[in-house]
Amino acid sequence: MNLLWESDALLAATAGRPVGAMPEGITGISIDTRTLQPGDAFFAIKGDRMDGHDYVTAAMKGGAALAVVAEEKLVALGGIRIPLVVVRDVLEAMRQLASAARARSKARIIAVTGSVGKTTTKEMMRTVLAASGSVHASVASFNNHWGVPLTLARMPAETRFGVFEIGMNHPDEIRPLVKLVRPHVAVITNVAAAHLGAFDSIDAIARAKAEIFEGVVAGGYGLVNHDDKRFRLLSDLAAAAGLEHLRTFGRKRGSDYRLKSVSVEEGASHFEVAVQGKVHRGVLNVPGEHLLSNLLAVLGAAHLAGADMEKSLEACASIRTGKGRGERHVLKHGKARFTLIDESYNANPASMRAAIAALGQTEPGARGRRIAVLGDMLELGKASEKLHRELAAPIEENNVQLTLTVGEDIARLSQVLGKRKSAGHFSSWKEAETKLAEILRPGDVVMVKASNGLRFGELVAALVGKYSGEGKAAGGKVQAS
Repeated sequence: MNLLWESDALLAATAGRPVGAMPEGITGISIDTRTLQPGDAFFAIKGDRMDGHDYVTAAMKGGAALAVVAEEKLVALGGIRIPLVVVRDVLEAMRQLASAARARSKARIIAVTGSVGKTTTKEMMRTVLAASGSVHASVASFNNHWGVPLTLARMPAETRFGVFEIGMNHPDEIRPLVKLVRPHVAVITNVAAAHLGAFDSIDAIARAKAEIFEGVVAGGYGLVNHDDKRFRLLSDLAAAAGLEHLRTFGRKRGSDYRLKSVSVEEGASHFEVAVQGKVHRGVLNVPGEHLLSNLLAVLGAAHLAGADMEKSLEACASIRTGKGRGERHVLKHGKARFTLIDESYNANPASMRAAIAALGQTEPGARGRRIAVLGDMLELGKASEKLHRELAAPIEENNVQLTLTVGEDIARLSQVLGKRKSAGHFSSWKEAETKLAEILRPGDVVMVKASNGLRFGELVAALVGKYSGEGKAAGGKVQAS
């Protein structure tokens, strides 16, 4: 049995008091009884809506090896028949265990933040780095005040590469997390209008993202997007943070990891990237030009972390996008086939423009059209209506023939587009789905995107469930019936 933590080490790290006969150790860490595995330690974290102490009994029934609980809750847990580790504060105990995990690790650590593409970049890194050694990376988007320490505490001692996504909604959120992670390489994918309601400008967002430089270990690297409008500001902020080495990725001349050329064939991007003057070639089998920017960051981080570049480039061909991040479905509406591009995982102006561009790069069938189903982009503050209206430009530029809009602020976009481009504005995705069913025809390409609060993931599930059928989208082109 491979132990993640021996009990003695866990107790020492958390300054916990043992109650009951401790096992030899634990094989994993859980904060959710729905995903808990036998042998896990269950950390009874108290959140805004739920208290993990209410689920200790469920953890016991699920086979937890032990539970980490707060001293103040101990009396109420008298009927629990698994060992307990009693601490003052459970979340703080997890942070302490995370710190111990980082201290014992010899892994090369990479931290990733940015306004768009954090999770996609992290998952790309997982695939690319695995060609050079064992990788530990966060599950889903575990990038906040509990997700980062949980991911770090779960990192096995023998890990070669650790990849940590760090998110933020407000200033001073990244700072404590990156000081816990202490990366060798800190990546900022980009800076754009996301969570703008909590900031007075995009420059302020850049300053919050740049907090990631403050945790980089001595001799470590920052890696930033040379094509980003805030590149100069990020460079200044890196210097102010005392970062010793700043590297760049992008299309611009002088980028340390520069995209030299790209050609799209059969739905795959064949690219050339220059690394320290040497040109390497690779293939990315996922359409979407925005993904190439993420890929440059991945290759740069892999190189700086000491991964084998040739193996990394070969692994690019194995990259797949996650759910809601560009996955494509060929569906059947009656006897007619159409393609659904699932971009339903969240939205801000930059990611919305990238998704519209991906739609523009996809050729419809003979009678088909490009159709965008777009919902509100949330948390944009006073600039929201303006930023929604401005989506009209990429819709025109990418020859999107019809748009269905869902929500409140995005109603302005529907008005700007007018009857020629707008197929209607709706209050819910269900209403939009009904309209879409009325207008679909053979060869259409449909892209859906909105902030998570609009629940467009349910729209995708409904469309796939209703219209699933056999079909093939070759070369990014929809095969019309």
